[in-house]
Amino acid sequence: MSEIFIYNKKITSIFQLLGEKENDISFSVGWALANSHKFLDIFLKETINWQEKYLPDDVKVILQKHEDGGGFTDFEIEYPGYFHLIIEAKRGWNFPTAEQLEKYVKRDSFKHSTVKIKKILVLSESSEDFANAHFNIKQINNIKVKNISWKDIYKYAKKAMINCSHAEKRLLIELNKYLENIMTMQNKDSNWVYVVALNNQFPVPGATITNMDIVNKKLRYWHKIGDGAPSEPPNYIAFRYNGELQSIHHVEGYEVFTDPHKIIKEVPSTNWGRPHFAYFLGKAFKPVNVVEAGGIFPIGRNWVMLDTLFTCKTIAEARDVSQKRLE
Repeated sequence: MSEIFIYNKKITSIFQLLGEKENDISFSVGWALANSHKFLDIFLKETINWQEKYLPDDVKVILQKHEDGGGFTDFEIEYPGYFHLIIEAKRGWNFPTAEQLEKYVKRDSFKHSTVKIKKILVLSESSEDFANAHFNIKQINNIKVKNISWKDIYKYAKKAMINCSHAEKRLLIELNKYLENIMTMQNKDSNWVYVVALNNQFPVPGATITNMDIVNKKLRYWHKIGDGAPSEPPNYIAFRYNGELQSIHHVEGYEVFTDPHKIIKEVPSTNWGRPHFAYFLGKAFKPVNVVEAGGIFPIGRNWVMLDTLFTCKTIAEARDVSQKRLE
């Protein structure tokens, strides 16, 4: 099969042809729910605990439904007489406002519906723990609101593949390839190392542990998401100070947070507002020989291939060698 690209980006799923904005994601998930009964079954069981028998062909998936005064919903799932779900999809760790959700529940079609179950589902990057801490809307006008992560959707599709038709399986494989491109997922097969400078300062006033000790003693490290820093967790991270490479760590896991006290108790509770990655680091390792910085920008961050840190004399050289391999 020939490879296909859009603006030099390789396309691995037909859903990528729609795009990767919030509406595009909604359309993709909605299409999959409408065309895979098994995926719809699992989605309903996981999100509204639906256990009764039903006729999947009578379920309506409505994209971009509009009502005067109620705006556009991303998509809705209706089963006459039984359930009516409004789904709001968000990219990243964002949440809808109470005002936005209130518009939805006041829609005539929703407000006057006599179904057994009415619910608003918010699809976002946010994990359950993060949503519990930072999304305090649990009900709007007595309608329950539930956060579902994109990783949950990915898992539902994966589970549905076990016992479905070949056509459904192909569809769900395409959907999950698409979701992999929009979700924050650690690439466990990558040999790229994110090299950062580390200082011995306190992260916030009142902290009783330094940034250096957070890494060396607690095996933790954090940074804001995006805006020059990674928007996806690296597989390896390395630290430099005193003019040379000090340690390399495999990133064993990560968590999204806004309050550093949740990650390190020696740091007082502070609301950083913007989501950060907290990395859980594996045991430190490094080359036997000294690898100097090599004149790179003092607080600069660099990406290098893992093996180059063991074959080059400086981080700057490792960076340059790594880049040349991509040419």
